[in-house]
Order: sequence, then C-alpha cells, then structure tokens
Amino acid sequence: MNLIGFILLTLLSVGSAVMVIQRRNPVESALALAVNLISIAGFYLLLNAQFIALLQVIVYAGAIMVLVLFVIMLLNLPEDPRESRSGFFQLWLAVGFTATFAVILRNAIRGQLADATFAAPTAGFGTVSVLGHELFSRFFYPFEVISLLLVVAMVGSVLLAKRRL
Repeated sequence: MNLIGFILLTLLSVGSAVMVIQRRNPVESALALAVNLISIAGFYLLLNAQFIALLQVIVYAGAIMVLVLFVIMLLNLPEDPRESRSGFFQLWLAVGFTATFAVILRNAIRGQLADATFAAPTAGFGTVSVLGHELFSRFFYPFEVISLLLVVAMVGSVLLAKRRL
C-alpha cells in the first residue's frame, strides 16, 4: 500500500513540478506549486510524520502560497503575446542536465547506489517535541535566514511594483 501511495505521490509531485516551470501564466504556475507542496505533505504522511505534514500544508501550501500569489498580483504582470525562444546555450545546458539526470537515475535503478544506507527514524520522529528541538537548536539560523529572505523578496516586489507606477 505504501508503494502504491509513493508511486502516485511521485507522479503527482513530478507532474506538478513540471507544470510549475512549463506554464507561462504565473497564477497557473503558483497553483501547480501549491499542488506540489501538498504532494510533499503526502510523502511526510507516508513516513508517519503527521505533524510535519500538517505544518507543510499550513505553512507552505497555505501561508507561503498566499504570499506568492499576493506578490504576483502586486506586480500585475502584463500578458506577453510573443513567444520567447530559449537561446542556444540554454538548449545545450538543458540537454546536458537531462542526460546527467538520466545517468544518475539509471544508476539508482540498477542498484549501483545501493550501498547508501539510511538511518532508521528515531523513536520520536515527526513529533512536536523533536521538531521543536531540531528547529530551535540545529536549524535555528537557517530558519531565520529563510524568513529574512522572504521579507527581502516581499520588499523587493513592492519596490518593483512602485517603480512601474
């Protein structure tokens, strides 16, 4: 049952991630990102980390997506009727990255990366106390840097919107 759920969530998350970078309309791209964030919460549920899954939905799929949509609406981007083509360098860079990803995926499927061992989850994995301890000890500074980065991005989008007026 977990394997079927994992396969379905993988297809959903990869499909929505492709839609995020494929769509030209920023609102459609943001909604595909919300689907991707919710599918990631499904992975947390498969790992029996219900609290982290709940935080993923509330914080990222909820609050952060509202912030992203607010910035998109604030910028009020006009429709671009002309089709933009990727440059020669970008095309070959995409081909190179795709080939590298295909080789890594092939090696993983063949089992050449089977020597990588994963530690078993600890007794309190996914609980509020363990998450709080990790967040306010080991991950305190990265958490604060990310919140500062979001504030800077918001101020930058406001400045971009005011400059256009």
